Amino acid sequence: MKGFELVLLGIGAILGALLRYKIAESPFVIGGLPFNILIVNVVGSFLLGIFSVLSLTWNLDPKYSFFFAIGFCGSLTTMSSFALEVTNLLDNKQIVLAMVNVFANVGLSILAIFGGRIFASFFV
Repeated sequence: MKGFELVLLGIGAILGALLRYKIAESPFVIGGLPFNILIVNVVGSFLLGIFSVLSLTWNLDPKYSFFFAIGFCGSLTTMSSFALEVTNLLDNKQIVLAMVNVFANVGLSILAIFGGRIFASFFV
């Protein structure tokens, strides 16, 4: 990795982390299910889906992946926070909510990648 790529990675990571912090700072719970991390994971996946199409279609320099895909989306989305939420639900014997959380995060994130790709394909 070259110096400029490292700078792009760092800037993207800072921006993604700041956005995740803003979304996650106030608990958003519906029916006992925490939605904050679900939101960042689905939004980040949707944006990554858009980027994956645009980067191929526009033949973007791979350095932009350092900024957006790895830096921004990598720090916006979060497996560790998701895993902690699921573990907390399991610790509190909320098995059904834990399962819903797992399926929602994984399933909706995958659907969001497809959605982002479809959305981006309208513009290329």
